[in-house]
Amino acid sequence: MSLQIVLTRAAPARRSRLLLRHLRAMSSSTAADEVILEKNKNAGVITLNRPKALNALNLSMIRTIYPKLQEWNTDPGTSMVIIKAAGGKAFCAGGDIKAVTDAGKVGDSLAVNFFREEYILNHAIGTLKKPYVAFIHGITMGGGVGLSVHGKFRVATEKTLFAMPETAIGLFPDVGGGYFLPRLPGKLGLYLALTGYRLKGRDVHHAGVATHFIESEKLPQLEEELVGLSAADDNSVGQILDRYHSQCKLDADKPFSLIDHRGDIDRLFGGESVEQILLDLEKEGSEWSLQQLETLKKMSPTSMKITHRQLVKGKTASFSDVFLMEYRMSQGCIRGHDFYEGVRAVLVDKDHTPKWKPDTLKGVTLDMVDEHFKPLPNDLKL
Repeated sequence: MSLQIVLTRAAPARRSRLLLRHLRAMSSSTAADEVILEKNKNAGVITLNRPKALNALNLSMIRTIYPKLQEWNTDPGTSMVIIKAAGGKAFCAGGDIKAVTDAGKVGDSLAVNFFREEYILNHAIGTLKKPYVAFIHGITMGGGVGLSVHGKFRVATEKTLFAMPETAIGLFPDVGGGYFLPRLPGKLGLYLALTGYRLKGRDVHHAGVATHFIESEKLPQLEEELVGLSAADDNSVGQILDRYHSQCKLDADKPFSLIDHRGDIDRLFGGESVEQILLDLEKEGSEWSLQQLETLKKMSPTSMKITHRQLVKGKTASFSDVFLMEYRMSQGCIRGHDFYEGVRAVLVDKDHTPKWKPDTLKGVTLDMVDEHFKPLPNDLKL
């Protein structure tokens, strides 16, 4: 019997209960479909399954993954975790930030819960007691970085496209970006954070974001060999990945796309403020430095200033403290203007002409920056 017939015949009170139960079931089913969790021998396998949405991460997916990760972390029968994605085009293109900004506009709790629970999941990945292998095949940005970069092993392919483009949407490189970005060589992390520069293929390994690089066609074979380990540990998993990496000749002779500018990046992005960085780029006057200057002038001034402080503080902060800092920053963005405006310009209207407030670095006062780092009544607890 169809739901419509049942509802028609039911009394009003029962009709409401039936409809609510149906909606909950649909929600549960959707969450289950969006993430596939399974055991394959001794391996727990997570498959992100929203290929039409580029596997964008939403709150229901976070709430599906986190308890299972906790379970596998203490399960003697699970010796490793693998995370991958369906579709081939994207590992995870980011978090579902349009839903977050829609919620923030009306004061809905999603704007708080999404960041809180996403960061708790990111922290759990980084503190997992067992090998965690992320197949970052395809687009890997924002929330997808948070699902992968804190694990012990990150495997890139020729299709990998990595970026942290948050300053272009009035946010900041969150999901633990304050921890891993300043720990990349020199000022490379700050450069990636401020400009949103895209790393492709082997570049992701050259930069230190991926630990290994293999041909995408070898991923199924690699997964089969990993799950075949009777008792996986960092050493045995690492040996397999090292072998695949060393045997991969694809683009092996291709240099890092930023190799000619590594010295420039360390020198020109070493200023004590964003203002100083822009002055140094302008003073340098080279074609490359002026291109970077034009890129930065398009970004949210507020985002760039809080990002600069985030990475300065994050360089010496503990893994846990970075997430506490970033949670405070996320709520500062929710209270502000630029996050909503950036999402509108890039993801909704797609006119790519955001109207930042303030629209200059000078207009972003020290108090405005400080506001993003102040303790909150409902601070993050890990």
